[in-house]
Amino acid sequence: MNQPPIGRNRDFLLLQAGQLLSRAGSGMSGIAFPLLVLGITHSPVQAGLVQAARFVPFVAFSTLAGVAADRLDRRRMMIASDAVAMVALGSIVVALWLGQPAFWHMLLVGLIDGATAVAFAAAYSGAFRSIVPRQQLPAAASFEQTRASMVRLGAPPLGGLFYSIARTLPFVADVASYGASTVSVLLIRTPFQESRTETRATVRQDLAEGLRFLWNVPFLRISALMTAASNFTFSGGQFAVIVLARREGFSSGAIGLLVAMVGITTLAGSLASPILRRLLSLRVILLSEFWASFGILAFVLWPHAIVLAAALAAQAFCFPNTDAALASYRYAITPDRLTARVTSAASNIAVAAMPLGPLVAGLLLGSFPIRTAIFVLSAASMIAAIVGTASRSIRHLPALSEIVSEETV
Repeated sequence: MNQPPIGRNRDFLLLQAGQLLSRAGSGMSGIAFPLLVLGITHSPVQAGLVQAARFVPFVAFSTLAGVAADRLDRRRMMIASDAVAMVALGSIVVALWLGQPAFWHMLLVGLIDGATAVAFAAAYSGAFRSIVPRQQLPAAASFEQTRASMVRLGAPPLGGLFYSIARTLPFVADVASYGASTVSVLLIRTPFQESRTETRATVRQDLAEGLRFLWNVPFLRISALMTAASNFTFSGGQFAVIVLARREGFSSGAIGLLVAMVGITTLAGSLASPILRRLLSLRVILLSEFWASFGILAFVLWPHAIVLAAALAAQAFCFPNTDAALASYRYAITPDRLTARVTSAASNIAVAAMPLGPLVAGLLLGSFPIRTAIFVLSAASMIAAIVGTASRSIRHLPALSEIVSEETV
């Protein structure tokens, strides 16, 4: 039976529209948070701690969230996550109206915001897999990456602009965006999971099943570890751009534009994705992200915030293609009952070092010369490029078209 094009799938478009607004709100508060902490504390280390706090839940709770999303009603889990995030971000707005939030308050909100994002993402992976026909997974994943690229392009400068007008505006926008996400989830008709048989497995057994599935596929295992290295250096690099630009006297709006350079190139990469998927093997698409990290050497020669932002933006061109290919591969071979657990386990490994990126960047920038700090921060991605090139599981990776045409295992 022929399926309608992915662009005519009502429920898929609703899901993407809700996430476009929600991620845009998060992108605006994401640029505002470090600016707010720096403005209050004047400490790169404390700003790095708050940024790290937003990533810690991805390491601490991802696998448990995956188990919950495969056991509970995924729709309700997504709505509850949005509601808690709205309250947490709203508390920052109230604190700013009354004066200014304390450091512990911002740290706590960062943790809660990260935890709700983890819970939502776990349930979202299952919803995505249920709504999208299997043969259309590559197109849907590319569509999703285009949406994400649009957010990376527009949200940072808009967040910087809003922050320059009023410190509360980016956070108000984020609160409203969570409401939009909830409405889109409520309007979707397709069930977010297949019918389930009652299981007596323990949480520990469910966790082990998801991790075992992931670990027994060598490509999924090595790609998750490599992505962890890339996420560490990239999250630290983006934070370093904000710190360096502030030191060099850039305005809040100009800092937002620097961060938005990543959005411009990720959007370009996502638009080029259909062509690149036809021309390049999955191995080349995957490795390009890591070899592009060597562009950071330009900053070592010319240490300026604009050069650092440009080097990160060049690497970001590869992100949509890598992410879409990995997501398609993972969704195609994973049964629905394991989707959230496997996706969460892969994400958990991939972001395990991510909370350390801003923290290590803050410590390095406060203790070492700029060139040394950025080079040390970027070394992990460069090593991952070499390891990935030598990996047998990546060298012998089958074409994505072959994978999605097979029956689900």
